[in-house]
Order: sequence, then C-alpha cells, then structure tokens
Amino acid sequence: MDLKSGCPYWQIRDGLVAAYPALEADLTCDVAVIGGGITGALVAFHLVEAGAAVIVLDGREMGWGSTSATTALLQYELDPSLDELGSLIGPEAAAECYRAARDGVERVAAIAMALGDVCGLARRSSVYLATRKQDVPTLAREQARRMEAGFDVELWDEAGIQRRFPFTRPAALYTRDAAEIDPYRFTHALLGTASKSGLRAYDRTLVGSIDLDRGGVFPVRLNTERGHHVDARRVVFATGYETEQRLRQPSVKLRSTYALASEPLGGDAPWHERALIWETARPYLYMRTTDDGRIIVGGEDDAFASPARRDRALPTKTARLLRRFTALFPDLAIEPAFAWAGTFAETADGLPFIGAHAEYPNAWFAACYGGNGVPFGAVAGELIRDAWLGRANPRSTLFRFGR
Repeated sequence: MDLKSGCPYWQIRDGLVAAYPALEADLTCDVAVIGGGITGALVAFHLVEAGAAVIVLDGREMGWGSTSATTALLQYELDPSLDELGSLIGPEAAAECYRAARDGVERVAAIAMALGDVCGLARRSSVYLATRKQDVPTLAREQARRMEAGFDVELWDEAGIQRRFPFTRPAALYTRDAAEIDPYRFTHALLGTASKSGLRAYDRTLVGSIDLDRGGVFPVRLNTERGHHVDARRVVFATGYETEQRLRQPSVKLRSTYALASEPLGGDAPWHERALIWETARPYLYMRTTDDGRIIVGGEDDAFASPARRDRALPTKTARLLRRFTALFPDLAIEPAFAWAGTFAETADGLPFIGAHAEYPNAWFAACYGGNGVPFGAVAGELIRDAWLGRANPRSTLFRFGR
C-alpha cells in the first residue's frame, strides 16, 4: 500500500540515516519482526534487550512507511476521552489504558535519553482546547475523571487561555505529561543501538508466503520474494496500517491525515511553553514545534479512499491547515516548507491491538493504530518482550484481539 503523499519533513531533514542490506541468505532466529517502522523498531529493541536473537525485515527502507509521515505528538490522551472510553470498556480498564499510554510516553523518553542521540525529544505540556461552549461541561467532566484516576490535569477557563495565547476558547485541559520527537531518526537510532547487541536488519526484503506452524524448533518460515527464507521460533507483525490487509477487522477504519511543516521561525518560543495543541472538534487541528524552530500543523482527516484521491487533496488540505493556524496565531506568519499526507487506521475504541491472535499460531501482532502509535509502540515492545520471556503482564488483556 502507498502510505503517504507529498514530502514528509522527517525524510527530507534526516536523509538516509542508515543503509541496511537486502536479505541474500537463509537465516534462523528466535523472533522475526516484519516491519521496520517505529513500532517494529521498538519491539525489536525490547526483545534484544531481553536476550532474543532478532531479525527485522522490511519491504521498503527502514522507517520509510507511515513512520516518516507521523507528526509524533507523544501524548497519553487518546482520541476517546477517558470518560468516553470508560463507558465502552469500564472506568478502571479505561484508566489503565490511559496509564499505559502515559507509561509509553515515559518509556520512549527514557530510551531516547539513553541512546546518545535524543532524536529531537523534548518534554512538553499539552493543551486540549474546547472548540465550542457546549464542550465546556465535557472537559470539566473529563478533568474529574482523570483526577480520580490519578492524573494531574488543570481546567483553564476563557480568561486563563487569553492570558497565555493570542486567541480565545471557552475552556481547555492542561497537562504536563507530553513530549515530541523526530520519529524517523528515533527509529534508526533504535535499530542502530540494537544492532550493536546482535539485531540483524534487512530492508528492501519483501516477505511473501508465510508458514506459521511447520513444527519443530523453528515453526515459522518467512519466504521472501528474493527467494530466501527466515526460520524463527516466533514472528511479530509490526506492519502498521498494512496489517489490515491481513486481518480485515470490521472495527478498524482507514483514514488520511494531512500536515505541513513551516520554514524555521527562529527567535523565542512561538507560543506558551511550546505546548502540544489540539482541540475537541472532530477531525481536530493539532500542532507542535520542532528542535530546529519549525511549526508542524496537522489535521483535516478524512476517510481513506485511495492514494490518488489523497494526493489530489493535499494542496487544498494544506491551504486549509494554514488558514486555520493563521486564525489562531495571526502574528505568526508561517510559510509551509513541506506538506504531506499519511494513511492511518483507527479502532472503534481508539486502542491498539497487541498480542496473539487465535488464527495465527506462533505470532504476535503490534498494531498500534490511532494517534498514540508511538507511545503504544513502546507498550507493545514491553508486552511482546514479556510474552517472549513467559512473564505475565496484566496489561496484555487491555489490548487483546476479541476484547
């Protein structure tokens, strides 16, 4: 599947960070990871830390799919509010999902700090704006639910917003547990670090047929289109939104999102605390900054129909994003330097699918759908690592198939 349109900023800025060979031999390993994006890299990193012999295979260059298109706002807040999620799966399970997402943000930050290259990581606050007056009671209820669950969150009124920003909104939720990162560079840093501990990574190696239950010590065989195979004890499918070509779950919908990155602004912080900003409207506008002084603006999501339709929509969507940003920040005259679109998936409850599937023996899935894909990639790494080690993890039931 063609996963993106336009010129994603991260690919242009970072260039070809590292080159990996194509697989030209038959190999064996403990765990084969299909997918060399940020989720596959996080899963492989955790497995290598646990002592597993891991091979990562990707049909493209590493990080070249949806990873290069994500805007990488690292937040624990899910698209469904804690209150909404509680009505779907129960208040305590919903609170634990939010805690897992927050722990995912912390895990990503801790790994980046230990890699030697922080990959543009910066700790940020998050400001969730009420688009309409009717949203104020919803935000007040959400603040109460989160505080009951142990989260530190403030409810700002209109005057509080006006003191901090050049625009007005009826209310906002303010939290401090967010971050931003360069996802493409982070992916390569994870793979590079894990490679020093034995990880073997091969790109431009498309997996064709798969046998998951051959028996023996290595029951999994992955046959590549180059005519070689990898035999493994287990396989992890970390193929992002292309996973749905295999699973075809009715609860998962494909959508497209659009983004632009400005020319560098320079000078002081463009807004209060350089916070991540998003809103209650659906689809919502969102924005962040980068470590080289740019502003990234995203949103205008729509249903995915085809790559061609997404390509055609990009100029119009970019113009709308620019107008909406300018309405909020009229004194920030930004000029788009890069504009792109990416395809993503969303689930009915806003949660990923992580773990085993009844129809796929000897396999785990790391389908980190939705707007929290990077934090949940870290969660997937921990859950799959624990499954490999035979260690119980109480969070495994939160993200299981058939929930």
